[in-house]
Amino acid sequence: MMAKEEALTILRMSLESYRGKPYDTLVNMIDAEPVTMEETGRSGQWYQLEIEAVWDAGRGGPVRLIGAIDDGGWRAFFPLTDDFIKTPSGEFLDED
Repeated sequence: MMAKEEALTILRMSLESYRGKPYDTLVNMIDAEPVTMEETGRSGQWYQLEIEAVWDAGRGGPVRLIGAIDDGGWRAFFPLTDDFIKTPSGEFLDED
């Protein structure tokens, strides 16, 4: 059984590594194959992650980077997700 908090921590840390990347780098990820990786949590649980970039409001506008994580079990059908939106000027939208 997937530990939700552990999985979300791993997912957020993975997405964090993309937040500092330039907008153009994120744009180049659009229409490319999603980035996939595997991680093992502190509990020893294995996780699969997928990160993908899409236009948020049309070509040339903000880019949304979406991350998903699952444990290969039933959660693969309903992965946990998180995302962020970066504008061409490098600002982040919908941040609390």
